[in-house]
Amino acid sequence: MLLTRLPVGRLKDPAPSFADAAWAYPVAGALVGAISGAIYCAFAALGLPALAAALLAIGAAVLATGALHEDGLADVADGFGGGGDTARKLEIMRDSRVGTYGVVAVVLAICLLASAVASLTASLTVFFGFVAIGALSRAMMLVPMTFLPPARADGLGAQAGLAGPGVLLQALGIALVLSLPVFVPALIATWVMGGVAFGLVILARRQIGGQSGDVLGATQKLTEVAGWLVLAIFI
Repeated sequence: MLLTRLPVGRLKDPAPSFADAAWAYPVAGALVGAISGAIYCAFAALGLPALAAALLAIGAAVLATGALHEDGLADVADGFGGGGDTARKLEIMRDSRVGTYGVVAVVLAICLLASAVASLTASLTVFFGFVAIGALSRAMMLVPMTFLPPARADGLGAQAGLAGPGVLLQALGIALVLSLPVFVPALIATWVMGGVAFGLVILARRQIGGQSGDVLGATQKLTEVAGWLVLAIFI
């Protein structure tokens, strides 16, 4: 399935491009969120501490996506933090080895996610939170796709291309519909997540002159963290 390693069939052949399927990003995110939410609820019902249940739920999402977004965050942290010119930064981001910045960024993101999830007391609220933030954070991936050109001629960023404002608004609308059970805090989270996404757009433009697959992954992960922190404050 799109943006995951879940083995599902195709509705049609050939498979649509990343740009053509962009409207469905929040749907994929909601399904991954539902998996995480179900894992959390199951282990919480068994009496597991909230933090442990949260970590297992996050781990389920990592498995479902093949750590796609975590890899993007690590590469962006290494590339943007490593210094050098644009070519050097892109080279670092393409390197399969993970540096100190990347490790710290991923560990910090997981710790913040787990602590925010564990701060909520009602399991059903956590489930709908996973669905909402999963959908919204995938919709936010369209922000760099809309406002930045590809930073390199090959790679996932080039395949994704430019999404366009209409597709971005469509994806956000779908994500908000999927967030209805926690709509008010999710709406607040949308504004905060949008600010984070646009901040990353500005940073990526300065650092590498555009977007890449790693930038898209980092956008998802950073906005996910921001969204969960908002839910932890307002729920």
